[in-house]
Amino acid sequence: MKQTFLHSWKQIVLLLVFPLMAEGVGAQERITLGECYEWAHANYPQIRRYGLIEQTEQYNLSNAAKGWMPQLSVNAKATYQSDVTKLPFDADKLSAVIPGIEIPTLGKDQYQVVAEVNQTIWDGGAIRSTRQLTEAQAMADREQLNSDLYALNDRVNQLYFGCLLQDELIRQNGLLQKELQINIDRISAMMENGVANQSDRESMEVELLNARQKEIELKAARSAYGKMLAALIGRPDAGTFVLEVPSLPGTTSLSPVINRPELRALDAKSDLLELQNKQLTAGLMPRIGAFFQGGYGRPGLNMLEDSFNPFYMAGVRLSWNMGKLYTLKNDRRKIATNRQELEVQRETFLFNTRLQLTQQNTEIKKMTDLMKADDEIIRLRTSIKKAAEVKLANGVISVTDLIREINSEDLARQSAATHRIQQLQSIYNYMYTTNEGYK
Repeated sequence: MKQTFLHSWKQIVLLLVFPLMAEGVGAQERITLGECYEWAHANYPQIRRYGLIEQTEQYNLSNAAKGWMPQLSVNAKATYQSDVTKLPFDADKLSAVIPGIEIPTLGKDQYQVVAEVNQTIWDGGAIRSTRQLTEAQAMADREQLNSDLYALNDRVNQLYFGCLLQDELIRQNGLLQKELQINIDRISAMMENGVANQSDRESMEVELLNARQKEIELKAARSAYGKMLAALIGRPDAGTFVLEVPSLPGTTSLSPVINRPELRALDAKSDLLELQNKQLTAGLMPRIGAFFQGGYGRPGLNMLEDSFNPFYMAGVRLSWNMGKLYTLKNDRRKIATNRQELEVQRETFLFNTRLQLTQQNTEIKKMTDLMKADDEIIRLRTSIKKAAEVKLANGVISVTDLIREINSEDLARQSAATHRIQQLQSIYNYMYTTNEGYK
């Protein structure tokens, strides 16, 4: 009678407390897998490289544009030379013929300061090529960063679905504990009627204690997954969040098309090599520019006047560096080799990715096939357990037999829960591998 009263009192307490618990759970913030992707990317330190790449690109473009600005250079020199320019006749004899004439003689020490301004008129496309190369390099860096950050999604998947699996197992463990408690109460009532003994109840209580120990292990694992997920997405309060189960896309809609950012990174690098090839061509072109020189020195432009004088000179200059022809063939071969290396990387990536898709397809099919039998197994195990409860009440079987059937039903439910989460994770892993329909 006492046991019946306690059981009734527990039910009353649960009825009073459950609405409050439900209200508290409902107040918890719910987060989705897509939000975790966004937070993980925003929290990852490498995300700051986007800003650094943008700044570097702007600096390099600005520097390239300054190639059209006038270039100023200043040179100064002081020299002493062993001989100087002289007129091709004897100054003494000329003075005898023409009295009073003096032939100037240059000093062997000479001084000069020259400032020169150069303005590019035509550079063979070098500046334009440099700007295009800068933009292509920045694009290649961004695409490579996209590729590096994309790997975060896989880490989020592992932790997110790990949390979901532990949540489901904890829920199943709670149902098992309730089932065991009901049977403990049932055995207690049977003890009052003299059809069960203390050892029967203790056997069931041991199973309840085992289930509670298992709950501690599951909650510890859930806490570990939650803390790692919280650290990855940069949300310390993520442990209090309720994780929403992602929607299950149809397996027939899974696309085999591979649209990974790694491929776009390789495309950007290939474009960069093409522009490097064009830059080699631009480097072979002549340069045409205007210049202006202004200076002060001894002598000036008049070599026969041995005194300090200002001078200037203006004109147009053509320069053509033929030295690059020596290395042009090897430079082009290096670019062609690098392009072949990119193609090898692309083929290797696609080969490994297709192998991975084959494995994941097999895993999805396996989980789908296993799930087809889960509901039937649970139905049968539940029916067997209920029959065992009736048999126990009639004294046909022992408590040990009932415990075995309860555990068998629990294992069936745990397997079904595990298969559901694993199938969902396998599908999202497949979508991660292809990056098609992936959010």
